[in-house]
Amino acid sequence: MGLILALDFGGTKLTAAVADTAVYHTGELIWQAHKRVYSPADGDAHYDLVTMAALAQELLAGERATAVGVSFGGPADFHTGLVRLSHHVAGWEEMPLQQHLADIFAAPVHIDNDANVAALGEWLFGAGQGVGDLLYITVSTGVGGGWILGGRTYRGHNGMAGEIGHTAVDPDGPLCLCGKQGCVERLASGPYMAADWLAAQHKGAMAITGQEVAALAAQGDEGAARILMRGAWALGVGIGNAANLMNPQRVILGGGVTKAGELWWETVRQTAHQTALPQVQFDIVPAALGDDAPLWGAVALVGNG
Repeated sequence: MGLILALDFGGTKLTAAVADTAVYHTGELIWQAHKRVYSPADGDAHYDLVTMAALAQELLAGERATAVGVSFGGPADFHTGLVRLSHHVAGWEEMPLQQHLADIFAAPVHIDNDANVAALGEWLFGAGQGVGDLLYITVSTGVGGGWILGGRTYRGHNGMAGEIGHTAVDPDGPLCLCGKQGCVERLASGPYMAADWLAAQHKGAMAITGQEVAALAAQGDEGAARILMRGAWALGVGIGNAANLMNPQRVILGGGVTKAGELWWETVRQTAHQTALPQVQFDIVPAALGDDAPLWGAVALVGNG
């Protein structure tokens, strides 16, 4: 018996949790301790590291973790533990996060990008149980994907598999942070939808979230509804193309934007199946682990990486 420390470095929030290793045998998803904090707009890698270390030490309360599982919101090398960069937080370029955390906690550290980690968590503990081939997509601050193929995490040649957020679905669309136009992330992620609504309303000084755009759409704001459904369409096209390429049995969607309502889900599903070949059969379901999918994935990573 022992304690697993699970850490989730997100684009806008940091979460730490502690679970008993018995979860691997019982499947009972109960945290011993759990805490989430939101990052300031001017936060950077140093802030994230210091804050996360303090959170973890608080939750461990003097006990020692037997292993640490890490979900990171950006490209990370599973084999070396090196963070390549964060698209949303400054200062993470080529950060040796695995070694840094191993020095702090004196325990083995396993690290992967958040979508791969959440895919593993949903496969082992959530909506992917019993499914050998699945695609997990998180739709939140960004849009990322993770594959389980043949019952194993598929990371690709250099760990970059699953970047569905940078599938270009509208070549004449708006410019994405990656430099291409009309990417799924540029059209479907929460911050970009919020920015587009503010620009359309000429309210650049306001602050609004993607979930608030969804709420405005539900209240009858036509501009918000157009932006929200455009995002659902873009995500659906990305899913349909991915399904044609890899033929997963199931697509699991997580992240804050997936709380946008039934019309959003209907649009995603309809568009995905219209984009895919008729012979390519798959279902699209919500993540069972909710916002904790990356954390439970971090626990899964320790035992099944």
